[in-house]
Amino acid sequence: MPTIGTQTIDDTDDKDGSLVVRRSKHVRSDSNDACSICYGRPAYPLVPPLNFAMVANGVYRSGHPNKQNFSFLRKLELKTIMYFAMEDFPPEMKHFVEHEGIEVLHFRVEGNKEPFMEVNKDDISLALVKLLDRRSHPVLIHCLKGKHRIGCLVGCLRKIQKWSMTSIFDEYRKFAGTKVLADQEFIEIFDHEHVPYDPKYQPVWL
Repeated sequence: MPTIGTQTIDDTDDKDGSLVVRRSKHVRSDSNDACSICYGRPAYPLVPPLNFAMVANGVYRSGHPNKQNFSFLRKLELKTIMYFAMEDFPPEMKHFVEHEGIEVLHFRVEGNKEPFMEVNKDDISLALVKLLDRRSHPVLIHCLKGKHRIGCLVGCLRKIQKWSMTSIFDEYRKFAGTKVLADQEFIEIFDHEHVPYDPKYQPVWL
């Protein structure tokens, strides 16, 4: 189960402790003087995160953002960030998402590693439900380098979009290179037809 962060006031846990709702009193600000962490100097160019790309209208992918990317991310007006990694956000990233009022879903997953470790299919399914809900958009999905774990998620999304496997793997390799691990097999056998997203809120590009 992911960790979910939202912009509210107190902290709560579910019964088994796997779901944590982090709440904050920060509010979005459009003032360049509002925060030295969140706002870069106006003359500096906008710098996208590592391996940044648009997946579909309102959906973006990347590696882990850092402080120099914050001004760029602000331009996207993100509602949601989905983060696939075991590590917690560093303090500056935590501050940024709280300051901007961005909901964060943290999926604590390892990458696919043969022969005994693979991404949790339930996590991918849950992430896809959120990804296919236009109320969450604009959304950024990222792992540490924006290659393997996000490549798996995007590959499974492409199956729902009815892309051919050849096109899916071509896109995967564009970001991940030739080191595909077990990711292509994971994408190929993933049961995309039973992802329980709500058609009422599906994006127009699906």
